[in-house]
Amino acid sequence: MLTTHTNTMKSFIPLPHYFNFSREKILKKAKKFNKNIQKRRTIRNFSSIPIAKEVIEQCILAAASAPSGAHMQPWHFAVIGNQEIKNKIREAAEVEEREFYQHRASEEWLKALEPLGTDTNKPFLETAPWLIAVFAERYGIDEEGKRYKHYYTPESVGISCGMLITALHNCGLATLTHTPSPMGFLKKILKRPDNERAYMLIVCGHPTEDAKVPNLKRKELNQIATFFE
Repeated sequence: MLTTHTNTMKSFIPLPHYFNFSREKILKKAKKFNKNIQKRRTIRNFSSIPIAKEVIEQCILAAASAPSGAHMQPWHFAVIGNQEIKNKIREAAEVEEREFYQHRASEEWLKALEPLGTDTNKPFLETAPWLIAVFAERYGIDEEGKRYKHYYTPESVGISCGMLITALHNCGLATLTHTPSPMGFLKKILKRPDNERAYMLIVCGHPTEDAKVPNLKRKELNQIATFFE
């Protein structure tokens, strides 16, 4: 599969759509956004209520606006709504999860996971309306089949994933980030090219009416930030 080298910028244009808000409006918008994003929670009880494909498309376009090293845009989003493929993904993921819980994870790691109530059973991979497998391109391939280097790929794809989760939340959808290790089965099932590796599987949809989440507390600002004024 060939990827077009899109880093062909030869000129600069004026910065579009910049809004010079007042200090008061900036603070108001910051507080409003924070209040909304604080409601975001990872869930594991997904409803099968359909979500329009167009919604996912718009969220992916938003995620693809993320900054990337040298503007290489080293990501690919494989969006799965097909039930048969979702079934295969669940089956393969649970094989890796059983290995993780029984053999790979340390006792310290398992103890850290206890409050979250996770286990090897992943029914949400079948019940949620959409799975989004995010792949990172290890290198690009131009139209002539030649390789070209990508820069800061993990960082770039990680930012894009964060923006995708935020975009989905902004639509009123719930998400789960699933990262079974290894994730080679995703590349095989979804028939992705050799220059890609699975980075993250994002489950999205509506929560069930009886969905519950752990009673967790986020760190306070003074625990996560240091200001030098």
